Amino acid sequence: MRFPAAIRAARRAPLLQVLKSAAATIAAWLIAGWLIPGPLPVFAAIAALLVVQPSVNQSLAKALERSAGVILGVVIAVLLSLLLGGQSWVVLAAVVVALLIAWALRASTGTGNQVAISAVLVLALGSSNPDYALDRILETLIGAAVGFVVNVAVVPPVLSAPARRDIGMLGRELAASLDRLADALPITRSAAQLYELMLEARLLRPMKEAAEASLTAAEESLALNPRRGRHREDLDQLQDVFDRLSPVVTQVIGMTRAYIDHYEDSLATDPTVRAIAEQLHRAGHDVRLAVQSAERLPDARTAPVPALTTPLVVRPPASDHWILVGSLMEDLRRIHGELRDET
Repeated sequence: MRFPAAIRAARRAPLLQVLKSAAATIAAWLIAGWLIPGPLPVFAAIAALLVVQPSVNQSLAKALERSAGVILGVVIAVLLSLLLGGQSWVVLAAVVVALLIAWALRASTGTGNQVAISAVLVLALGSSNPDYALDRILETLIGAAVGFVVNVAVVPPVLSAPARRDIGMLGRELAASLDRLADALPITRSAAQLYELMLEARLLRPMKEAAEASLTAAEESLALNPRRGRHREDLDQLQDVFDRLSPVVTQVIGMTRAYIDHYEDSLATDPTVRAIAEQLHRAGHDVRLAVQSAERLPDARTAPVPALTTPLVVRPPASDHWILVGSLMEDLRRIHGELRDET
């Protein structure tokens, strides 16, 4: 991994998310400072900053994680200070004890780190008396609440757009792979061309995984989201398209593998193979049609009706290609069922 890749994201976070984080931090600072006079409300500001997440569901989880970690960390800091005094090495002991207790409670990594950080901050920045500890706990709860409210109230994020984009990219590449395989069947190919065809087909797997991850993120963004009613139908449609395309990805990779494993120059003149190529072009058309309905963008190459009508039926092949023909026919049958929703 190059060094910049470790500190830079592939895409910028939405500007609105940055502004919401800043607004939540400022609001938490002012509210906590007004309600709890005394030291600067650092705990409230940090809590609000961390709680503003890309989805409402993640915000709630982060608020609970932050609150639980601070409460446990503050309690540990107070108890150690009362038992061992105020020596500097007590801070190091608090880190070790906090991490061990979090491990014993099977806390998540974020919660465990929060316990240790809170214990260190309490011992390093303030007093260890119970009143101070209680104020810091209340301050954290205020910050977490402010961050959650801001994320819910100010245009709560819905991540359906990235899911639509990734599913569209998957569908277009899947249609292109079907067309490439269809173009390859009736023409003799070199070893290098066959290798390239297989590489291009295998690229479908990471694209499918990316689309699935985007769908999961979109689904999560609707949880606890007051805007979910307006986006539920769109996300269900995207999920339906992905569920139809996902098995086709497996079929296309398998068909490409079978074609390369059983390739012979004589395949190009086999009439059954040519008929299969025509069906693959029709399947590519129907994949683009399915993606077009999800993206809501017209495609000049796509007719408004499906091109796959009935499954291809052929006589038993009289040539030596019956293994490949049988494999391609079975995969075509499955693709036909998925795209026509006959599964």
